[in-house]
Amino acid sequence: MQKISELKHTVKELPGGGSVLVLNTGAVITPEAEAMLQALHSRSVGGIRSHLETLSERGAEKFMASFYVGYGHKSIGDCGSFTIFIEGVSMLAAKAVQDWRLYSGQESSTRYIDFSKQKFIDPVGTKESNEILEAWRTFYLDSQEPLRKYLKEKFPRGEEEKEDIYEKAINARSFDILRGFLPSGASTNLAWHTNLRQAADKLMTLRHHPLEEIRTIAEKIEEALIEAFPSSFSHKRYEETEKYNEAWVKEQNYFFDDEIKDFEVAKDGIDRDLLLKNKEVLELRPQKTELPKYLAECGTIQFCFLLDFGSFRDAQRHRAVIQRMPLITDKLGFGEWYFEELPDDLRKKAVEFLYEQKKRTKELGLDEETKQYYLPMGYNFLYRITGDLPALVYLVELRATRFVHPTLRKRAVQMAEVLEKRFGPYGLKLHLDQDPDRFDIKRGEHDIVEK
Repeated sequence: MQKISELKHTVKELPGGGSVLVLNTGAVITPEAEAMLQALHSRSVGGIRSHLETLSERGAEKFMASFYVGYGHKSIGDCGSFTIFIEGVSMLAAKAVQDWRLYSGQESSTRYIDFSKQKFIDPVGTKESNEILEAWRTFYLDSQEPLRKYLKEKFPRGEEEKEDIYEKAINARSFDILRGFLPSGASTNLAWHTNLRQAADKLMTLRHHPLEEIRTIAEKIEEALIEAFPSSFSHKRYEETEKYNEAWVKEQNYFFDDEIKDFEVAKDGIDRDLLLKNKEVLELRPQKTELPKYLAECGTIQFCFLLDFGSFRDAQRHRAVIQRMPLITDKLGFGEWYFEELPDDLRKKAVEFLYEQKKRTKELGLDEETKQYYLPMGYNFLYRITGDLPALVYLVELRATRFVHPTLRKRAVQMAEVLEKRFGPYGLKLHLDQDPDRFDIKRGEHDIVEK
């Protein structure tokens, strides 16, 4: 049996120190071979054992090159999965990879990253641009201790609460507040678990992304996949398709609207008559149970509201809804919650610091896309989300709780109120946290009572 230390992973280095790694699990039956077996199984009743013999004799390479790539049987590519580890890339790049309704994977949480050491991606690479990024780091680190002291005064530990759990809760609250002052170009790691088909489809648009960093990541991922799975990534590129993808990605990759809409229902396409026919299904749903997916046929509803990039990172995990990738700007103001949670002296310092950083960033003279690297995650943008009832009900019930970041929780509560008001008469019932704003150190633990 091969040792883990002996496995040969496919690695491609990214400029600036990051990397792309396609994991080799050591499996004798590789993703390509697994896809081949399932394809053979669909075309013959000989049974899996006979197909295993064929695999042993012929290998998977020629089969995949012929049927998956050559004949364009794309469904075969769905049958072989693998994992890509992408490290040392900006949070902007992570969101771009994850901007895909079929994405599966994980990303590092800001709560578990040591930002005293974490690299900030600096595409400009000048003394001035580096100073802007390092100023964000200094503010973030210097603010931790005075903020924790303030939070302990605001939320004193109860007699029944364990000190270590309490300390973790205070630290988490501090991280959640100060993450709004971290630059969006801060680096992170992510894992992308996908299959042969989905990887190829996503790369078709990712390689045309407006940001050079992301185009380079796409290039390195493709190089690694060609090396790891040569028979599955030799797809021919069609010039007209590439031009089409390049054109729409350039114009429509980011959603931006400078009209401030605090919260609104942009569109309501729910078929009430069809919904009414399912009233009993809606009424009888118990807690911790999702609505049946077929109810998506009743239509969709679209919301628009101001949100910050920190909370967008959480919201984007919901793949069942359609979310436009926002363009981060400093045109719609900074999230008030991040100021409100600071003690008075630190709040004043933060307001002045934000003004100075905004001025310094403007002096770099950057295009709006590149400027995002130097803007903190607490800036607001207009966020647009479209979903059917099963998807939105799942989202609001999960996000309208005390354990969710407050700027996202506020919006989830507002969406829940709309859903209940509009569709309650048709049977919809939501199972919501009845005290979502309570500061709870842990599930099942006692409250921390604010003085």
